[in-house]
Amino acid sequence: MKKYIACCGLDCESCEARRATVNDDDSLRQRVAKEWSELNGVEITPEMINCVGCRIDGVKTPFCDSLCPIRRCALERSVETCGACADMSKCEKLGMITENNADALENLKS
Repeated sequence: MKKYIACCGLDCESCEARRATVNDDDSLRQRVAKEWSELNGVEITPEMINCVGCRIDGVKTPFCDSLCPIRRCALERSVETCGACADMSKCEKLGMITENNADALENLKS
C-alpha cells in the first residue's frame, strides 16, 4: 500500500493541506483554512494547515493528529489502515468516508 494512503483510505498526496506543507505555500494554507472553516463551522487558522500525511512521521493538522476518530481507532487497534481491520465492512466511522468516496474504499481493499 502506498505510504500516503490515510488510515481511512483517502489519498494524502491529493490533500491540499499536505501540498501546502510540502511546498511551503502560505497562500494555499490561507485558502484551505478559509474553506475548511466554512465547511466545518469552526475557526481553522492558516497555521493549522500543516500536515505531511496521516501515516507519515511529522507534523499533522490538529484534526488528523488527535481528533480524527478513524485514525485514533486504527492506532488503538494497531492496524496500518482500516483495510487491515476485521471490522472494516461494518464500521460506521469509516462508512462516513467510504460511502461517499469509492476511491478510498478501493485504496483500503488493495
